[in-house]
Amino acid sequence: MKAGCSHIETASFVSPKKIPAMVDSKEVSKQLKDWRANNPNGKCNSTVFSVLTPNLRGLNDAISIGPGALDEVAVFASASEAFSHKNIGCSIKESLERFRQVTEKAKDLGIPVRGYVSCVLGCPYSGKVESKQVADVALQLANLGCHEISLGDTIGVGTPLATRQMIHDVKVVLRSDQLAVHYHDTYGQALANIFVSLEEDIRTIDASVAGLGGCPYAKGASGNVATEDVVFMLNGLGVDCGIDLEALANAGQYITNELGRENNSKCGRAVISKMKEL
Repeated sequence: MKAGCSHIETASFVSPKKIPAMVDSKEVSKQLKDWRANNPNGKCNSTVFSVLTPNLRGLNDAISIGPGALDEVAVFASASEAFSHKNIGCSIKESLERFRQVTEKAKDLGIPVRGYVSCVLGCPYSGKVESKQVADVALQLANLGCHEISLGDTIGVGTPLATRQMIHDVKVVLRSDQLAVHYHDTYGQALANIFVSLEEDIRTIDASVAGLGGCPYAKGASGNVATEDVVFMLNGLGVDCGIDLEALANAGQYITNELGRENNSKCGRAVISKMKEL
């Protein structure tokens, strides 16, 4: 938040048995709620906190923490039947019915819902994914009431040409301003794919500080593209996204030190190195 990030996905209310790393989501959200209460005029109150809620139980767990813990919820479908079964244990059709329950309750509570589509450029189990299937799932999420649909290259196999074609097919059914992109950087193509997405008038880019993340159901997939790298590229393009790169790099270095993991942001490592020289 101190770096100027206006939207932060803070937690994931999934089963901790399936994804143990998310076991503390409730506690994280509670601490953020308390922080807001103790800092009524701070940046935390203007920042949108989003949480993943794959089903009604997840939504109920999230809202049980109370006002201030979240501002938005997100659901995630897959464009691949094989990945849907592996990731959330049901078909695409069944997952959308679960999400209907989430979106209806969220709407009743006045909570905006964001939608993700996984495996838009390839699946670790079935290979190629047809972009028309991506478009169909994205449209169904929009029809459920998702105000924005994030197109995710879960395993990071997308290249600029394939990315452009996929976006073209999705834009047949949805407008550019309804779309976001979410690229993992497994093969080093994320920034190139983001550049193509910008050319296609998409202005919302998901990213992860220090390139952290990944997917337990996508073997070999790296984390999401590093936020620091995206901000550096946008600055070079003359796009002011309102983020302090040095503060962001410090955050990335802090969390990787705490986790005992390598900082996967080339920009972040460079900025930290330069700051040490001063």
